[in-house]
Amino acid sequence: MISMFKPKRVIFEEKALDYKMGEDLFYKFKDEDVEILYSKSGRITGIPGKDSSQMYGEGKNTLVVGIRKSLKFESCKPSAHYQLPIVSGCTGMCEYCYLNTQMGKKPYIKIHVNIDDILNRAEEYIEERKPEVTIFEGSATSDPIPVEKYSGALKKSIEFFGENDYALFRFVTKYTDVEDLLNLKHNGKTIIRFSLNSETIINRYEHKTPSLEERLLAAKKIGESGYLLGFIIAPVFLYEDWKKDYLELINKIYYNFRDLELKFEVISHRFTKRAKENILTIYPNTALPMEEDLRKFKFGQFGYGKYIYKDEDLRDMKEFFKNNLTDLFGEHSINYII
Repeated sequence: MISMFKPKRVIFEEKALDYKMGEDLFYKFKDEDVEILYSKSGRITGIPGKDSSQMYGEGKNTLVVGIRKSLKFESCKPSAHYQLPIVSGCTGMCEYCYLNTQMGKKPYIKIHVNIDDILNRAEEYIEERKPEVTIFEGSATSDPIPVEKYSGALKKSIEFFGENDYALFRFVTKYTDVEDLLNLKHNGKTIIRFSLNSETIINRYEHKTPSLEERLLAAKKIGESGYLLGFIIAPVFLYEDWKKDYLELINKIYYNFRDLELKFEVISHRFTKRAKENILTIYPNTALPMEEDLRKFKFGQFGYGKYIYKDEDLRDMKEFFKNNLTDLFGEHSINYII
């Protein structure tokens, strides 16, 4: 069982202490056995480590309490219209994680204490797009669940969107500490998705994350609380027994959730050159399949290139998931397979 995230050190940005959340967290951590550091410049320093692996591990044990300076929201295709930047970073240590492209070798977790400013900006985006419904993604660069007990950002966001007829909120997690979300007034406006994979992949690459069974149990609690429920099966790896393992996963989902209406997103494994370089310095003995000559190079929506599976492999993968998910959950259960 993965317990709630407890940082070894907390770094406070100077202006964070001007907000009640920042002040409350300062006094909370001051009374605990946690190293407290400060950043006046906004640059995050003081994370130790003699080599890349150590720096990475220490980064994963570091919480930054700061403010979100830019209130311009990034796009979030294909799942939403905008990213909702409530938290950044993740406590997990999945070897393949795409955040290795963006966050480098010291991937700390950051809470934004100006959550009211962020939600007010979200309301402006909603007003601009009325009468169309605007969808916000709360985990584009994070998994917000492990720090929810510190930030309360999900609670605020869920209840904010629960009162708005022209918006939907969604986020994804691998984590299971969902008790504080179960009795909120979400009014069916939030879809919570759980990131799943075959047990082979979870055991091999998804370090410091809950087991498949624990995730399914947490998802059951969410479904019973009336939330819209979804699953992201990602990243899909095409290894020797991949069809057998992923069919077993699909059948487990059906066994546990056959009475609920579910939505699925399926994403094949891909990597960038920068992520590969970072992964190999952090996990020099990794078995991740990152042979560039076995992949197809493609430019992504943010301008950098990535290596994806070749066309024939992708067609096989898409056909497998489309057929099996449609057979059990219906053709309307699939949001996308990429």
